[in-house]
Amino acid sequence: MSPLMISKDITKLPSSVRGMTIGLFGGSFNPPHPGHQLVSRQVLKRLDLDAIWWLVTPGNPLKDHGELAPLTNRVQAATTLITHPRVSATGFEAARGFTYTFDTLKFLKNTLSDRNFVWIMGADSFAGFHKWERWREIAHLLPLVIYNRPGDGFKALSSPAATYLKKYRLSQTSAKTLPLCKPPAWVYLSGLTSEMSSSKIRQNAPLPATPVERI
Repeated sequence: MSPLMISKDITKLPSSVRGMTIGLFGGSFNPPHPGHQLVSRQVLKRLDLDAIWWLVTPGNPLKDHGELAPLTNRVQAATTLITHPRVSATGFEAARGFTYTFDTLKFLKNTLSDRNFVWIMGADSFAGFHKWERWREIAHLLPLVIYNRPGDGFKALSSPAATYLKKYRLSQTSAKTLPLCKPPAWVYLSGLTSEMSSSKIRQNAPLPATPVERI
């Protein structure tokens, strides 16, 4: 989709101030669901973050775009779903023409250098992280927080990325120090999980209830 066809409202970055700790949670959000909320709430609490931004991608280069809903629809759906005051959704990557995560993170780190960013990904994504464009450079740009997903823990922790970054892993008890750590640094968080996934929703598969935690 051309940047000219996208509302400027959905491509604005959320407001922030100097010194904030911000989690960047990227994905297609096709569609967004309570599992995304659960991860956001857990990471907010356990890393003591000031905010989390859902970066709704124009399209993941590693995924089929055949079932991808329009960006505007996905950002609006995410905004409607979000109930936590410190979580926001934006489609700003589309306005900048970014395709790869590395470009997004480099831009944010350079333009908002007085903020402390961490990159959030699920264990399923971390298992295939070595397939991402310039993944090693991403690991050297920002600290990473990996959140467990049912059935993906072993694959994530035995992945090429986990092996490469093994000596930089923090314990869960040190998670709150991650936002101020010099990268590479990462933590693997276990805890409440959800069986929900965007692909299951698109397939109209029966979904189990998602545990909800208030913070």
